[in-house]
Amino acid sequence: MLFKYKGIDKLGKKAKGTMDANSLEEAKAKLKSNGIYYEKLEESRKLSIEEFSKQYMPSPLLSSFAKELSSYLNSGMAMLTAMKLLENQHSDHKKYRSFLNSLKTMIDEGKSLYTALTTQKVYALPDFFTQSVNVASTSGKLSGVLTNMGNFFSAQSKVTKQIKGAMAYPLFILSFALIMSGVLITFVVPKITSIFDDMGQELPEITQFILAISDFLKGNYITLFVGLILFVVVYKFAYRHAKGFRMMVDRIMIRLPLIGTIVQNYELGRFSYILSLMLSSGVSYAQAVQLASTTFNNVALKDLFDQASQRVLEGNKLSNALSMTKGTKLKRNFMQSLALGEESSEVAHILDNVAKLYNEENEDKIKLMLSLLEPIMMLFIAGIVGLIVVAMLLPIFSMNLGAGM
Repeated sequence: MLFKYKGIDKLGKKAKGTMDANSLEEAKAKLKSNGIYYEKLEESRKLSIEEFSKQYMPSPLLSSFAKELSSYLNSGMAMLTAMKLLENQHSDHKKYRSFLNSLKTMIDEGKSLYTALTTQKVYALPDFFTQSVNVASTSGKLSGVLTNMGNFFSAQSKVTKQIKGAMAYPLFILSFALIMSGVLITFVVPKITSIFDDMGQELPEITQFILAISDFLKGNYITLFVGLILFVVVYKFAYRHAKGFRMMVDRIMIRLPLIGTIVQNYELGRFSYILSLMLSSGVSYAQAVQLASTTFNNVALKDLFDQASQRVLEGNKLSNALSMTKGTKLKRNFMQSLALGEESSEVAHILDNVAKLYNEENEDKIKLMLSLLEPIMMLFIAGIVGLIVVAMLLPIFSMNLGAGM
């Protein structure tokens, strides 16, 4: 990881720059050894074309890699031999083979698996995965940790597929309805209403409103299309590289009704599972908390747990550290379960149960959200179609009334 610092060196002069380190603690230690007293130290990102285009390894592929490598290591196979075998087995997958070849080359040069994973340029990998590999390699539990990681990524992939599958039909219906509504407003309504214009019939306000929308769409559809693409690109770039913007978006997500609960359940459930996994693998509590804190996608929660993990390193319990740290308010049952686990020295077991509970709760909430989404979309579509029909029929009714009089 790349860290940006600003401070004063041992001569009293201002010092600032960037440095590579595997964690915030390692960055602090490096600055201390160089005689630099930092005022500001934070993670930074290299804004290069390579870094921007680098994609995270898909969860199913990462799961397969972890499980297969674990299986080979369990059989007593050497790391280099396992990498060669993996590369031969996946010769038809060009990018994945390039990834395995990079690992094989660096391991052949005498580098550790952790170093190979963090320095290869093919895929971006989750920090908690690489750090877990680092800890497991030194403790002699690499095979077991890889198996657990494989199961974790497999479960995450399954959840993602379920959500995408459930959302496919509603999104298809919504997209089709919007396209058809756009065609009606842009091409059909103007042709019908032009007949009344030729007859000198005054158009109702609602019809004039629909015609104004039609004229706007016909005159600006290219601008709207390009603007939409630019918005998506700028949003993704800002969300990835501007920490302040991402913090604002993620805080809003947590505060949204229903969606905010689902997001927090998902994030806290994953944190609980990884922390339970690390503790069961023999990782120290403070280090396990630091590793598990890197699993958060939501930076508002990640910032909260990063601050709390520093207090844990100082000897505080995580439950106390979280209650003392200002930021996003966490779910009460999570805090209570964590405190109970720390008091009874059963953190791993209790958090494993918490992870299962949150996964089940999220399944129920997602089903409820999707069951509500379909009728809401049908009402939305009916409203648009109804508005267009009314806009076309009102001039006819007005003309008939005028003829009757």
